[in-house]
Amino acid sequence: MSLETPCIKVCVMDPLSGLCRGCGRTLAEIGAWTTLSADERRTIMAALPARLATTGLAPPDADPAS
Repeated sequence: MSLETPCIKVCVMDPLSGLCRGCGRTLAEIGAWTTLSADERRTIMAALPARLATTGLAPPDADPAS
């Protein structure tokens, strides 16, 4: 069984926000990921797009013109 994850293998921490530039998780979230329940992981994943947008970080595949 595979573990659901938002990781897109762009693992670079942004020093200002403390978030991964690829997925938007904090180091604490990344470190605890395998111990979180499926519901906890889904809750975090649901917040990631807004978190990235709010901090000005965008996923690498995001279109800056949109």
